Amino acid sequence: MTRCIHTASSLEDPLSIPYDEVVDALTYGDINEEIGLMRMGSNYTFLVRVRYEEKTLLGVYKPRLGERPLWDFPEGTLCQREAAASLVADALEWPIVPPTVMRQGTRGEGSLQAFIDHDPERHYFTFQVHHDEQLKRMAAFDAIVNNADRKGGHCLLDADDHIWGIDHGLCFHAMEKLRTVIWDFAGQPISENILSDLQKFNDLLENDQDLFLIRLNRLIAPYEVKALKTRVTQLLESQTFPMPGPGPNRPWPAI
Repeated sequence: MTRCIHTASSLEDPLSIPYDEVVDALTYGDINEEIGLMRMGSNYTFLVRVRYEEKTLLGVYKPRLGERPLWDFPEGTLCQREAAASLVADALEWPIVPPTVMRQGTRGEGSLQAFIDHDPERHYFTFQVHHDEQLKRMAAFDAIVNNADRKGGHCLLDADDHIWGIDHGLCFHAMEKLRTVIWDFAGQPISENILSDLQKFNDLLENDQDLFLIRLNRLIAPYEVKALKTRVTQLLESQTFPMPGPGPNRPWPAI
């Protein structure tokens, strides 16, 4: 991917780095400074400084030990789901999830995601009509990963007017869990471009020897990978964005 990530070297210093270089920094860099605890979520999330070669950038670190146990998701797996969402987005060639890796940090193993420099006052509920094409791709992504927590504040707008989705710890459940604020396109036809990308992704899921699938199976359970493929197939067959289900279909709070 050639897209640059609008991140920062500190909270006051915006920084633009090519996607692949960000991945290298997250994978191999030193996490030796916690800037602080990010208090908006229900799980422990830390803003950290990552140093790699001549680069310094901010990362969002979610240690496994800081996850609050949930009744419906296997304990200690939320960080892996964060990394799996990034892996799926990469496989689709959809730059909608910031680069995210699993690695050891200051508080043990967890997910490390590139911090996206953004205006916190801009979110899904402030976006304009010209953002709809990006949001349609986000809606299709959430449908296949079965995102149970797409809040409005989980959609960040960077300096290039590009939308990134964050907080994917509640994804990939085998049972229907889709809860999102993005229902604008429910029942509408999915574009040929999105369907074409989904078909290529479906082909990847058929190849047991593909490196992507090997890596995905290390992050989520085999039955969850099977459920992912089922959802992709269903979307390809219906060629329409899903409708809200009869049960809970919106997260709370909405932002």
